[in-house]
Amino acid sequence: MEITAAAQWLNTTFAAFDQSVTLLVHRLYEAAGGFCSPFFEFISLLGKDGIFLVLLSLALILFRPTRRFGAAMLLGVAIGALFTNLFLKVVIARPRPYADENSVFYQLWLIMGQHMESDKSFPSGHTTAAFSTMTALFFTGNKRYSWTAFIFAILMGISRIYLVVHFPSDVLGGIVVGFIAGCLGALLARNLPEKWYSASIFKRKAVEGPCLDSVSSDSKE
Repeated sequence: MEITAAAQWLNTTFAAFDQSVTLLVHRLYEAAGGFCSPFFEFISLLGKDGIFLVLLSLALILFRPTRRFGAAMLLGVAIGALFTNLFLKVVIARPRPYADENSVFYQLWLIMGQHMESDKSFPSGHTTAAFSTMTALFFTGNKRYSWTAFIFAILMGISRIYLVVHFPSDVLGGIVVGFIAGCLGALLARNLPEKWYSASIFKRKAVEGPCLDSVSSDSKE
């Protein structure tokens, strides 16, 4: 199977790194006897196409106290998706780890449930989405607590290696792209007009009419 020069460079340069890290993560499966599999499958599902993260961002935008967080996260995930899905994956076109049936990755993939993915491998779209939103949240929120957002992002990256649908170097690429996208998302959100953050989406309907007049006259009596 012919691959691009960029994909070949990644495969050669990160060969030892990819194999050693994948085997290390696979020890979680061996140690827990598959107990971790449902957990990592669920984490991975939350990153599919970025849908959950986009919906979470939109939900946060609905409310004024969290609107700044949601705006930064939404901008971050959008920038990350543009770079990853519309540019890097297309240009580099790296095949998935399980594409080579003679590799150790293929054997591990068979053990882990043979999860199929439709697009190319580098960088990891799930990891990009997770790190772009969580980085945006980190820089927008109180850093004393917002650093915990990275726990989810790290688990997302591990889940992609655990399921053998990405090389560790794909995840590393997703971390870099996601972090940059998240920083840009936070920066853009910081420069949005303040009135947009203070605007009320759910406006209360004013109570007026004869009922008000009758209440007012009754109180005077």
